[in-house]
Amino acid sequence: MSGLLRKSPAWMPVLVLIVSMLSIQSGASLAKSLFPLIGAPGVTALRLALGTLILVIIFKPWRLRFAKEQRLPLLLYGLSLGAMNYMFYLSIQRIPLGIAVALEFTGPLAVALFASRRAVDFIWVILAVLGLWFLLPLGQDVAHVDLTGALLALGAGAGWAIYILSGQRAGAEHGPATVAMGSLIAAVIFVPLGVLQSVDVSWHWSILPIGLAIAVLSTALPYSLEMLALTRLPTRTFGTLMSLEPGLAAISGMIFLGETLTGTQTLALAAIIAASMGSTLTMRRDTKIQKVDVS
Repeated sequence: MSGLLRKSPAWMPVLVLIVSMLSIQSGASLAKSLFPLIGAPGVTALRLALGTLILVIIFKPWRLRFAKEQRLPLLLYGLSLGAMNYMFYLSIQRIPLGIAVALEFTGPLAVALFASRRAVDFIWVILAVLGLWFLLPLGQDVAHVDLTGALLALGAGAGWAIYILSGQRAGAEHGPATVAMGSLIAAVIFVPLGVLQSVDVSWHWSILPIGLAIAVLSTALPYSLEMLALTRLPTRTFGTLMSLEPGLAAISGMIFLGETLTGTQTLALAAIIAASMGSTLTMRRDTKIQKVDVS
């Protein structure tokens, strides 16, 4: 498929990336539909277990060798991956998918903004802060968002930021294959935790096909498509397109879950998307950005 993509029209990688984002958000919507049956911790355990199995089969992490100085970053990388997934699923149990993704997106946005010290970046900081102010239920509960759910989404964003920073060090030599090892570390801790907090039905055979679909839609398919798109798209274009993900999450929530946003919430979400796009479009050409989508 990679060879076919190289011979395809210039718009094809863009379409592939959009399909990847839609896949991720469809997987999140499908996961949320299982919450009434097994709870968010149970879905987290199911996705991590099956997703890790798929990644292990593809990348064969037992072949990797990590230097001593890479082991601590690798541990942080795996722990942040598991915590990110765990808190994100707990958050969308309480708040709409689009809002959760927008709040989680502040993690990588903060990484990008802290890496720069130019005056123009203050514009994106202000936009992001305004977006957060109207999404978070502060003062008079302006946005009508559950505070615990919002804080969990921000916690997932913090985990995403740690995941990016530690992943750059842990995966310096092994690239995407490091994801399999990080996922394995996450699974060792968060799969048992999710099983303990869920009911027994989460491991019945009837649930496994849906769990497999979630693992494919949220992990195997989007990772593969993103890797194909990265071979053809400039970093700036890739990052700008990925900034649309909170909007696609909101659309996915409306279509699959019947979720709706208020006008204030929509404007707040748009402010965070604009901050992310602006940060990407105005970044210096030598800035290194690593985008890994796991939500």
